[in-house]
Formats: sequence, C-alpha cells, structure tokens
Amino acid sequence: MSTRGEGRTLVIIPAYNEEESLERVICRVRTSVPAADIVVINDGSDDSTGSVAEGLGVVALHLPNNLGIAGAEQTGFLYALRSGYGRVVRNDADGQHNPAEIPELLAALLRTGADVVIGSRYLEERGYITPRLRRMGIVILAAVTSLICRQRFTDPTSGFRAFNQRAIRLCADHYPHDYPEPESVVLFVRAGLRVAEIPVTMNPRYGGQSSIHLLDSAYYMFKVLLAIMVGLLRKPPTLTPEDRSKAR
Repeated sequence: MSTRGEGRTLVIIPAYNEEESLERVICRVRTSVPAADIVVINDGSDDSTGSVAEGLGVVALHLPNNLGIAGAEQTGFLYALRSGYGRVVRNDADGQHNPAEIPELLAALLRTGADVVIGSRYLEERGYITPRLRRMGIVILAAVTSLICRQRFTDPTSGFRAFNQRAIRLCADHYPHDYPEPESVVLFVRAGLRVAEIPVTMNPRYGGQSSIHLLDSAYYMFKVLLAIMVGLLRKPPTLTPEDRSKAR
C-alpha cells in the first residue's frame, strides 16, 4: 500500500453528468479545505464532466461505464485506501452539499470519537425543503435504521459524510452496492464502528437532475427497506483486531 497522503484528507466527489455544477463545487471545496486533495469519480458520464475535472487539475478517475453511486463511491474509497489517506469526505457534485461545512465534519470525527460522521439536514431546522412524499420516506427509513441500530438517526440518506481510516478500510472492502447511504449506516453499526450525526445546511442543486424522482420515492423507500432487511441476514463484516480495539 502506498503511504502517499498518509494522515491527510481526501475529498471524494462522485459525478455523473455534472458538467454544469462540477467546477463550482471543486472551487468551493478548494476554498473550504485548501490542504485536502480532491478526486472526482467520473461515473461513465456522457457529457464533459471528466474534461472539467481534468481541466481543474484534480485527480479524475474515469469509469468506463455508469456503475451508479455505490460503485463510484467505492472506487473513491479504494483510491483513498491505496493512497494511504487518513480521512475521507464524500461531497456531492451537484452543489447540494456545502463544502464550507467540511471542516465541521472533520472536527466532529475528533470531537465525538466517531469513525463516520453524517451531515444531517434534519437535526436542526435550517430551511431545507424536502418534497412531502420523499420526507415521509426519509422519516420511515430513519425510524427503521434507528430501531435496528439502537441509536437515533435523522438523515440516513445523507451522503455528506466524513470517514476515518477504519471506516475507509471497511468501505473499500464491503460497501453496499444497491442503496449505499441508508444501507451503510446499518453496516457500520453492525461492524462495530461508531457513527455520529451533526447538523448541516444543504442547498438546491446547481444543475442537472437527481437520480431519484418524486414519483419513484415510494418505490425507492420500499426497495431500500427490503435491502436493509436482506442485509441483516448476512454476517456483518469483521474488523481487523487492531480496528476492533480502536473502535471500542
């Protein structure tokens, strides 16, 4: 394993057809965490997403086909693991996540002792408006996730997250393939990692379109719940002895 970047922070930006927003997102990340490195996972885009990333001088990994968000994220974790990064932040390419809050996610890793910190839209009222049907689905997912994990979660679908090395290693090897955000919360807790939430402010998209449409929200919720239940039938991943001792 390479030790380049050991102890440093990597911001992973999965991107599929995000040419309209990507430059602005990268510039804001650079302003917010100038010491961090950035990798864009170009998930088989058929627009100029990849060229935008390369033109801005960040590392761009080009997937030959659209693998979906889970495949793109796991590619980023594998890159982080093999490059020896100590912390990872996952940031959307569409502008919904506020890079100015990345330092808060990273600080929370140390302050809370958590392995994963999730930026929640719903811990505090900050004016973020979620369509009613989608909000109902998130409330149900949050309740089910909280029940399974025996810990309160308010926003298990949020992808705005920070990870330490234990979590990076787990995600590189065992990241969920179907609905990574809600499924991974359960996976982390079952594997013995500590997960915390902090309040964040999210924004409307800069451009492009969401991969989940309003009419699909109920179907999405059903499939996520089914995936979580099926996941409970599997044996949870095993941490290394060193990681187990550190996660206690």
